[in-house]
Amino acid sequence: MSTSTPSDFRTEPWRVMIFYFAAADVFSLLLFRLFNLQVFEGLNWQVRAEDNFTREISVPTSRGIIYDRNGVILARNVASYNVVITPAYLPDDQADIQHIYRELSEIIGVPVNSGTVDEAKLFATCVPGPGIAQLVELGNSLAPYTPIPMSCDVDEDTARIVRERAVSWPGVSVEIDPIRDYPTGSLTANIIGFLGPIPATQADAYEELGFVAGRDKIGYAGVENTLQDILAGTNGKRVVEVDVAGQVLRNLEEPIAAVPGRNVRLTIDARLQKAAEGVLLNEINGWNAYFGQIRISSGVTIAMNPKTGEVLAMVSYPTYENNRFARFIPAYYYQQLSEDPRHPLLNNAISSEYPPGSVFKLSTATGSLNEGVVTVDQVIEAPGQLILENRYSPNDPGREQAFVDWIYDENPAGFGTISFLRCIAYSSNVCFYKLGGGYKDEIPEGLGILRLGEYARALGYGAVSGIELPGEADGLIPDPQWKRINQGENWSTGDTYIASVGQGYVLGTPLQVLMSGATIANDGKLMQPTIVYEERDDEGRLLKPFEPRLKWDITDPDTPMITDVECDGDYCQLLETKSPVDPYVVEQVQTGMRLAVTDTLYGTLNNIFGDFPIAVAGKTGTAEYCDDVALAASRCAFGNWPTHSWTIAYAPYEDPEIVIMAFMYNGGEGASVAGPVVGKVMEAYFELKAIDLAEGGGN
Repeated sequence: MSTSTPSDFRTEPWRVMIFYFAAADVFSLLLFRLFNLQVFEGLNWQVRAEDNFTREISVPTSRGIIYDRNGVILARNVASYNVVITPAYLPDDQADIQHIYRELSEIIGVPVNSGTVDEAKLFATCVPGPGIAQLVELGNSLAPYTPIPMSCDVDEDTARIVRERAVSWPGVSVEIDPIRDYPTGSLTANIIGFLGPIPATQADAYEELGFVAGRDKIGYAGVENTLQDILAGTNGKRVVEVDVAGQVLRNLEEPIAAVPGRNVRLTIDARLQKAAEGVLLNEINGWNAYFGQIRISSGVTIAMNPKTGEVLAMVSYPTYENNRFARFIPAYYYQQLSEDPRHPLLNNAISSEYPPGSVFKLSTATGSLNEGVVTVDQVIEAPGQLILENRYSPNDPGREQAFVDWIYDENPAGFGTISFLRCIAYSSNVCFYKLGGGYKDEIPEGLGILRLGEYARALGYGAVSGIELPGEADGLIPDPQWKRINQGENWSTGDTYIASVGQGYVLGTPLQVLMSGATIANDGKLMQPTIVYEERDDEGRLLKPFEPRLKWDITDPDTPMITDVECDGDYCQLLETKSPVDPYVVEQVQTGMRLAVTDTLYGTLNNIFGDFPIAVAGKTGTAEYCDDVALAASRCAFGNWPTHSWTIAYAPYEDPEIVIMAFMYNGGEGASVAGPVVGKVMEAYFELKAIDLAEGGGN
């Protein structure tokens, strides 16, 4: 056996140097890494470390309350009771936990064990399906100090029982979750709207404003939508320290209090709204019963103060029950509403476009008198029908076409010779054909489609009004260029004839029809239609009082509205100059509308308002139509198209304070169907006014 000596383990010098260099490299790398962590990445790791114990908590605010003009609540926040379990506070003993689960299950109706739960939906509002044990198990693994909803919107008795039992049930409690309640429900649903969850596509934008996606709701329709910024308020904020389990230990910053949303008072009178709805439904149901079928499928009635623009009632039928959307939007109910051909989710008063028929003649009458097409003293031949050489161009002789008056079936001879005022009162189609498109030597040059369009827009047609409601439609005032682009055809003389009586391509919303009558009633001044009266804070302090706002005055020479038109034969073009409407013209149109009530021979509103104790003026309308619904029902028979029913009226005649319109889809003759609705709503308005005056109130 050999032995080793110390000299045998001598290390070569070059090996020692290599070792030192390697050690130095390792040490340098460690130093660099340490320097990088402390200097370059220090801030990042500091932030990460702070995130481990810092949490920002959003404190929900309360949404503003919506009232009618008399203080009746239309939308409010009510308490909803939710049964929750905080996993961290449950007993340690599993037998005790299971005992709590079983007793709680019997009370709230949620099984102890059932299915699975999606992590993403754990903290959402009561996900149906999973059992108590499954919800708690997942919640305990993710956030043991966060309450997990077991059952939502339980009744008050159930909440009371759970609260009493919770004394011996550690971890179980009842939370109060405010939800939106609409006391007037379907009566005002198309005005008020409803709330819904923040869409995923808009989540980032709303989170920047302090909202919490999955918790907070926003307005989806009605004033809940358009007044979202006013009603929503601002969430508060807490920055707190939490432990590894998520338990809050202390505030790290001074909490920022939530700012409640503003309360809003509308111009709507809930009493008149209810009366108007009842009148409209009774008329619809009565006529449908008479015909033995659903003939009138929808309708609208609106009441407005023409001097202030305040909308006092706006009924759109059919409607929907917005309380069914209080906690969540039921898919089946929403689908049912969406597929209904009557479109109950739409506010037909502002979102649906229809041919206005003879109520549009107010535009033709105003324009033809103001442009000198006719004079008040001029008499016009109004036979039962008019035979026109329908021309598409100056060089196109066209074909003869019959244009029939509404009285033709009753009296083929027509109205005979009548004045301009009786053209309005009798609603003679032949008279307005001539005023709009001209007729031989009697009226050599009619108003023409370009000038007609100018006067229609001046009365409120062809553009949104700007009322505080979503989904407002423009309507349509056609012209030759529009027809060439959209129909691929030239404009004809017959097109002008038809447009002059509110038919053909002309479309308007019920609100636009109301605005046209309000403009005439208010001596040419169109006030901005509004449904918002005032805003107040949560303590009742007035923040924004009501101030009527003039939209425009068609008679104001300083701000003329009517673009001048220059014509060379059949060719006309708009000029750069503008002119006002002579106040005398508006006065004469008012006289014609009053004559529709007082004339006992052919006054279209004499049967309705002839004996009314207050002087009324108005205009009826019957509009032929053929839309997709009518086609599907085989109603569009040539020469016998179905008709919509319109009526508009205002009172008192000398000093108007109310203008009311009614529309009935497929209703038939305006004076017979829509007219009685306007008459009864008018009665309701003055009855309510008398009650308010007797009580010393009113607004």
